[in-house]
Amino acid sequence: MKRFHSYFFRVTLMALFALLVTACTAPVAAPVAAPADDGSAAAGATTTVTWAFWGSPEEKASHERVAAAFMAEHPEIAIEVWHQPWDDYFTKIQALWAGGDSSLIPDVAFLWPTPRYAAEGVLENLDTYIADSGYSVDDYWPGLLESASYDGSIYGFPRDIEVNILYYNRDIFDEVGLAYPDETWTWTDLQSAVEQLTVKDSAGVTTRYGLAMEGGKFSKLVVQNGGAILDDFRNPSACTLGSAEALAGVQFFADMMDNGFAMRDADLSQAGGDAAVFQSGQAAMIIQNSSRVSAFNTAGMNYDVAVVPIPEGGQRWNSAGGAAWVMSSGSDNKEAAWTFLSWLQSSEGGQKLYTEAGEIFPALQSTANSPAFMNPDQAPANRAAFLTEAAASGVGGFGYFPEWGELDGSILGPGMSRIWAGEASAAEVVPEVCSQIDAFLAENGYPK
Repeated sequence: MKRFHSYFFRVTLMALFALLVTACTAPVAAPVAAPADDGSAAAGATTTVTWAFWGSPEEKASHERVAAAFMAEHPEIAIEVWHQPWDDYFTKIQALWAGGDSSLIPDVAFLWPTPRYAAEGVLENLDTYIADSGYSVDDYWPGLLESASYDGSIYGFPRDIEVNILYYNRDIFDEVGLAYPDETWTWTDLQSAVEQLTVKDSAGVTTRYGLAMEGGKFSKLVVQNGGAILDDFRNPSACTLGSAEALAGVQFFADMMDNGFAMRDADLSQAGGDAAVFQSGQAAMIIQNSSRVSAFNTAGMNYDVAVVPIPEGGQRWNSAGGAAWVMSSGSDNKEAAWTFLSWLQSSEGGQKLYTEAGEIFPALQSTANSPAFMNPDQAPANRAAFLTEAAASGVGGFGYFPEWGELDGSILGPGMSRIWAGEASAAEVVPEVCSQIDAFLAENGYPK
């Protein structure tokens, strides 16, 4: 999720139609090798479902393994993969929807942000499918389905949830003689720890940071302290980032960077991201989701995780959101697409397979609490920290309305980056940002 908030709105209508005009042929879906036919499916009775997603070659291979497992259980449905790199995916899939040829439109797709595309009418409302099939939505983490809903209806199922926790390097903690973090830690404890873990040279230049965290995750600190970015995340009327509680959360993070204890956002990106600086020992702690576990385990790191410390009198909180599997409203194979979509989001289907592979923290609570995730033979040892943070999930980190991505990408993100870069204080930047957000909301007819 770290790049998708602002990408979509960089795609203009002119670029979209240019793609439609200049493309000689539509992208071709690649069939996934199906298991050997055991005679259970009648000849000619197979329905083809096209499955669209972005990702690296490794991610593509993982999805193809999931497709093969599905076809082994459902020989009556063949899965064809439509795969694109991240940079091309959204432009090309929008071109297919705009073209209106149902034979080219993917039946099931990976997408973010769901509300935006639901508002454009290209996604199927899943309410009837859920009701008719008896599919239970009660197994999802609190607030998670909000990120895939629009106007009171569900349009997608998030594959995972953005559970951000504290990773820490045990070797560095041992070197400093510092006790490992636990659920009793507060912001005061975190502040003390980053100071002790930080190393500076004789010129005062930081050579090892106590903490590295992406600037976009600042909302976790804001909400922990009782603040919020907006007054309502479904139908907002005003920016509330200027409240005392919200400002204190922003300033807490900014102070750690200004004092050289936490890595600046731009420096973190230039250094290869939080995984790189954590593995190299440039940062003793990072705050990130479960996507880093596989890399750290492969590298053989001596690390563990803990819940993110909260302020005195504050609340534990995690932002509920994740890219979702959706169905195209123009699909010609909706019943088969629903069969595949609901299997992907079942505790014995896709959720289990992705979780066992170490690729996600699952959207379903039952899967997260199962051996698929709670594996005592795999690091990190304190996997229960993910469960604790996920149980505290809710709205508040981003907007569940179609224009959120544009607001975030054009106003909020650029404004906050000035704080993370040390160009201006939170007290200087936030009022300007809120003024722009309020004007944006009014121009877009909010509240509605």
